[in-house]
Amino acid sequence: MAYATEEILRVLLIGGIAALSLVTPIGIIIAITLAVVAFSYRQTIHAYPSGGGAYIVAKENLGTTPSLIAAASLLIDYVLTVAVSVAAGVAAVTSALPALAEHRLALALGFVGVLTLGNLRGVRESGRIFAVPTYFFIVSILGMLGVGAWRALTDSLVPMPPHPEIATDTGLLTTFAILTAFSNGCTAMTGVEAVSNGVPAFKPPEGRNAAATLVAMAALAITMFVGITLLAHAYDIVPAEAETVISQIARLTFGGPGVLYYGVQAATMLILVLAANTAYADFPRLASIVARDRFLPRQFMNQGDRLAFSNGILILSTLAALLLVAFDGDTHALIPLYMIGVFVSFTLSQS
Repeated sequence: MAYATEEILRVLLIGGIAALSLVTPIGIIIAITLAVVAFSYRQTIHAYPSGGGAYIVAKENLGTTPSLIAAASLLIDYVLTVAVSVAAGVAAVTSALPALAEHRLALALGFVGVLTLGNLRGVRESGRIFAVPTYFFIVSILGMLGVGAWRALTDSLVPMPPHPEIATDTGLLTTFAILTAFSNGCTAMTGVEAVSNGVPAFKPPEGRNAAATLVAMAALAITMFVGITLLAHAYDIVPAEAETVISQIARLTFGGPGVLYYGVQAATMLILVLAANTAYADFPRLASIVARDRFLPRQFMNQGDRLAFSNGILILSTLAALLLVAFDGDTHALIPLYMIGVFVSFTLSQS
């Protein structure tokens, strides 16, 4: 959700400034879709209390070939989760500190290196480690949305100045472009399946607690995504190479760079790095399950000294680093690849 609204706007921009107003209806449709997907995964939680990943669900209900397609899409998705999340996290940093923009790729590879070392040493998704940045992000974004809403209600919200160099008509905006904007914006839905994958990690009763967590997560995600989208529309935000949409919204909402602005940027960077870290738990685990079924090399089942699936971690990091180098750490170039894994795994699991 940290970059979903921006990806919608980037596609709509080909139709000119006037086309950017479509961000609101597209955002609302994505929010409804997210609610439907979350409700569907809530059913999966109750049906698979031992963990219902797309591979397992597809294997038991649709057969071997669909399950392997689901596994392949998920493995691709996890690689792209690392690459996209790290690239977006670096974009949050360079938006706040433009002097670092020329070191974008080096920063991204550095984050991947830190995540690799941490997971090889057996760092687990401890609630205490991850709770603080998560709550920090939620409070920061909701606070920004609250201030933005107050500005709108009191008529103190000042939109961005017009961009005369950008066309005002929508003649070039095709139906395909609108659908592309929708699909790129659906990056807001990534991570919905994570709760159904890890039901056994919840306290008893596992199914009920996992379902409640999923509902709360979906409600927060929808609130923040819709709020960011509405503010982007209200401010007449135009996506820029040097600054993310969230950075522009925070700067305008808080009246320029300051403690609150830098707080939003820091929270965004931290949550994106944590999002990348979830793939380091899911990719090696799924690869080991598929290897156990003899569809991947058995080396993926090997655990290192710290009981981590070391080979899976190293392969994940290598592939993510190669993608970052190939696309120069550009989030927007990586996003279209992301859609493959997201939609295929959702479709197979829910059908």
